[in-house]
Amino acid sequence: MWKNLAQIPVRHPLAFGVGVSTVKTSASDLLVQVVVEERKEIDWKRNAAFMAFGCFYLGGVQYAIYVPLFGRLFPNAAKFAAKPIGEKLRDGKGLAALCGQVFLDQFVHHPLLYFPVFYGTRELVMNDEPDLMRSMGTYRENMKEDLEALWKVWVPSTFVNFAFMPMWARIPWVAGTSLLWTCILSTMRGGDVTHKQDIEAPFPTGSTLTLVKEGLDEIFASPVDLDRSLAHVCISGSGPDRVGHVAKMARTVADAGGSVTHSKMIRLGQEFTTLMHVGIEPERREELINSLRDNKDLKLMNIRASSLTRRQTGTHPGAIVGLKIHCVGPDRPGMLAVIAETIAKRNMSIEDIATQIRRGEGDRRDFVVTAEVVTSEHMDEEHM
Repeated sequence: MWKNLAQIPVRHPLAFGVGVSTVKTSASDLLVQVVVEERKEIDWKRNAAFMAFGCFYLGGVQYAIYVPLFGRLFPNAAKFAAKPIGEKLRDGKGLAALCGQVFLDQFVHHPLLYFPVFYGTRELVMNDEPDLMRSMGTYRENMKEDLEALWKVWVPSTFVNFAFMPMWARIPWVAGTSLLWTCILSTMRGGDVTHKQDIEAPFPTGSTLTLVKEGLDEIFASPVDLDRSLAHVCISGSGPDRVGHVAKMARTVADAGGSVTHSKMIRLGQEFTTLMHVGIEPERREELINSLRDNKDLKLMNIRASSLTRRQTGTHPGAIVGLKIHCVGPDRPGMLAVIAETIAKRNMSIEDIATQIRRGEGDRRDFVVTAEVVTSEHMDEEHM
């Protein structure tokens, strides 16, 4: 029985590849809907559309390119894949054919066919008022970053595929690698509804590669407490926006021997506002404050400096749980107040909070809040 089952991919490579690609694309969309978008109800119509894309393009069209077409263009491709590594390395013609297949796939097929089809499909599936010309414009804007990201991941993968996989396994290899990519993104960006369209892409794009890098930064980031051996100064300022404010403040801090750790600087209309934490040797603290106060170039910024001390654990209960809260929704007055009040009612202390306006679906204005909070209370799943 098992021998007969194992022969199915070999005897029916097209049907097997189409089936694997269809199931993989459906599973990837379900993963995004459940883990990333955190939907309570699955959008089966959307899932069916992505299944169709997986069936007809990822399974059918790619099979026609990788197997019949490449099989004719490179007649010895199947024999080369079956050879031991030592023989492969001595087969100059086979290595040249391998490079030719990778070149046609990565530098012709994907830029000219795959990405346009995918951008168009995503536009039709995920927008209420699809505009194919807009999707092609988006692809043109993203082309450089998308292709660079694609090649970083898929050129090595394609070399492995065409060098070692039998012809029937080429499409399953692509489907498996693509599903692994989606799993990694969904795990790292769960709840990140602002990037759901990027995460749907079965191949790396400029946006998804950036998401992975950001996710790794978050995994390995480790906030530090105040160094007991240093003096700590909070520097704040606000004034008319001018070119060079940041450079002048940073240079003043550096010349006084200070080190900037956490900082936030932003232009709000005509005003430029800055807030930074500086660690400095205790004996040079007054020198830093005087340098900032006496700097004529920074007079307009109304610089203020105050000392920081460590949180006193004797008067503040120790934090038990740390949470990162990410909220996105159509912009309307009072959203920040409601979110902040909800956090306060649950006895959570805000460590860091940032807000911004982003363009959402259909050019909608979305209000985005990202907050890091801690609480000294135990929280069960219901409270979360």
